[in-house]
Amino acid sequence: MGTDYVHGYTPAETRRLSDQAGTLADLLHGGTTYPPGSRVLEAGCGVGAQTVQLVTRSPGIDLVSIDISEASLAQAKAQVAELAPDTTVDWRHADLHDLADSPDEKFDHVFVCFVLEHLPDPVEALVGLRSLLNPGGTITVIEGDHESAFFHPRSTQAQAVIDCLVDLQASAGGDSLIGRQLQPLLEQAGYDDVQVGPRTVYADQNLPHLVDGFTRKTFIAMVESVRDRAIAAGLQTEAEWAAGIRDLEKSAGPGGTFHYTFFKGVGRT
Repeated sequence: MGTDYVHGYTPAETRRLSDQAGTLADLLHGGTTYPPGSRVLEAGCGVGAQTVQLVTRSPGIDLVSIDISEASLAQAKAQVAELAPDTTVDWRHADLHDLADSPDEKFDHVFVCFVLEHLPDPVEALVGLRSLLNPGGTITVIEGDHESAFFHPRSTQAQAVIDCLVDLQASAGGDSLIGRQLQPLLEQAGYDDVQVGPRTVYADQNLPHLVDGFTRKTFIAMVESVRDRAIAAGLQTEAEWAAGIRDLEKSAGPGGTFHYTFFKGVGRT
């Protein structure tokens, strides 16, 4: 698996991921807890934004968190040490594809959040993770779908900058529309009792915490992270990009609204 993370390994991206995890903690993690003593694998922990939620919502688990980026792992360790200092995590620099080569490595549960969208072959990754689960174990997968973003006021220029993100992620071998595919992907990978459901975010001026935490600091920040790539690829001029972002920011202003859907799937062995 490569490390061409379309959003970039930057301090701004670290802040965005942390803002997203905090704002959407109940939405994304609701219904997910693991019994004390369970051995849990977090495949692709990034900067630890979701790790904090795992260890605080399921105290007493035996958590192994892996990531392909050493820099991200260092940030994850620091974030968990600050926000959940009484917990222990087994941090590993590893590619999730390589874990399947360790037949003695087994887990009761696997947690995967915002990872499949960056992989060229998500089914292969899911098959490998299934081989790590004990009988009766579960996998929980959370992914977004950028075409579920709709907003007021409507703007073709704002939609164009979102489309740049979708296109750039595809050119890097990923799929930012993968959320809608979770059910068939998990079925193809051989999981049983697959259940998938939407987790919808809606923000307007009566929900200022979501306007700030999600519309501005999560979604718009995510789109802005690919500005330089989009311009360098000739997808937008600097002026077109600036106009699109200005229009997109109106959805976070007075009278603006924003909607987005995540998908959460659970499968069993």
